[in-house]
Amino acid sequence: MSFFGELYLRSTVPFLAREVTEREVAYLAESFGRWPVRGPIVDLGCGHGRHAGPLSRALGRPLLGIDLDRLSLLRREDGFPAIRGDFFQLPLRDRSIACAYSWYSTLFVFDDDRQLPLFREVARVLAPGGLLVLHTVPWERVAAEPEAHYEGKLPDGSYLFERSTFDPSTGRDNGFRALRETGGRVLSAHFFIRYYPLPQHCELLRAAGMRMAWAHGGVAGGPPTPSSTDLIIGAEREHA
Repeated sequence: MSFFGELYLRSTVPFLAREVTEREVAYLAESFGRWPVRGPIVDLGCGHGRHAGPLSRALGRPLLGIDLDRLSLLRREDGFPAIRGDFFQLPLRDRSIACAYSWYSTLFVFDDDRQLPLFREVARVLAPGGLLVLHTVPWERVAAEPEAHYEGKLPDGSYLFERSTFDPSTGRDNGFRALRETGGRVLSAHFFIRYYPLPQHCELLRAAGMRMAWAHGGVAGGPPTPSSTDLIIGAEREHA
């Protein structure tokens, strides 16, 4: 089965504390609120919409969610419109949005030969000077702890098992996740996340027509370090 969909929703949502979401929304609201380019905002990979509704209300600006997973969109929170769409063929006009964001490495679950086309497509729909905010994890942190494992019971009584192994030669963190329901049904899937050192992020953005405006090690701001739990990049669309 696909990693995204029922498996992802049921195994991820229980770990998303409201306080964490509130801090992330506050960070995005501050970033977009001070950015000089005005206009619509897009949540790339909005999922069930934990950021989009509160962010739209905080900014008082139009916000559109886009996701490929039908189930996530059906279960999304109220407060913002959303459409089902492919990141490689965004259903948006050229230079039609002011800002976009993507959280939890959503744009880094594709093979290497698809990454540059993906970022060029995002750049296509951003207005000149528009802002893209990306959230992922520092390459150095993943490389320092290449083996990860979790298992335990979730609030609904189901049992979650996950393991992952990071390969520094490819930058891929290869994982397997399984969720066993109380009735015995098992949902499982393999997945990977692609991590880049910060200079490679800059190269990828530059090749797509963007430049890095900042890099933070978390929603509190400040520069990223090898031990930072987050890597948040603000990228500006070139004016040319």
